Amino acid sequence: MIAAAPVDPRAGAAAGAPRGASASSPRVLLAVIAGGMLGTSLRFALDTALPNAPTGLAASTLLVNAVGSLALGVVAGALPARAPRWLRAGLTAGLLGSFTTFSALAVSVVLLADAGLALPAAASLALNLALGLGAAAGGILLGRAFAAPRPEAPDEPGSSSDGARALPEAEA
Repeated sequence: MIAAAPVDPRAGAAAGAPRGASASSPRVLLAVIAGGMLGTSLRFALDTALPNAPTGLAASTLLVNAVGSLALGVVAGALPARAPRWLRAGLTAGLLGSFTTFSALAVSVVLLADAGLALPAAASLALNLALGLGAAAGGILLGRAFAAPRPEAPDEPGSSSDGARALPEAEA
C-alpha cells in the first residue's frame, strides 16, 4: 500500500519537517516560484506542440497529467524525508504542481460536455483519473527502488577491506 506522509494539523506541514522550515520561509517560497515558472513553461510548450481540440479528447492534458503524476510519484518515492523542505516544495508543489493541472482537465471536460459530447467528456475524466493514479503509484514504487540502498560488491581477491592496495611483503 502506498501511504502519504502524515500531516500534523497543528503544524500545517508534513510530520518530521525541520523546525523553522515553514512553507512561508523565503527559501521555500522562492523554490516554489522558480519551480512553478519552469513547470508552467513546460506545460505551455507541450500545449503549443500538441494543442487540444475543443471538441475532442484533450491529449496534451492527458499526457501532461500522466507524465506529471509519474514524475511526482518518483520524486515522492525517491526523495528522502530529510531532504531540504525548499527542494521538496520546489519540485512537488512548484515544478510538478504547475506542470500538471486539474483546472485544465476540468475545462476540457466541461467544453466537451457543453458541446454535447458526454461520452468523450466522461472518457477524458476517467482516463485522466486512471492514468494519473496508476502513474503516481508506479512512480512511487520506481522512486523507492531508485532510493533503496544498493548492496556493496564483495572485495576482489587480493584487495584489503579498507580499499587500499595490498603491498607484497617485498615492497613493504
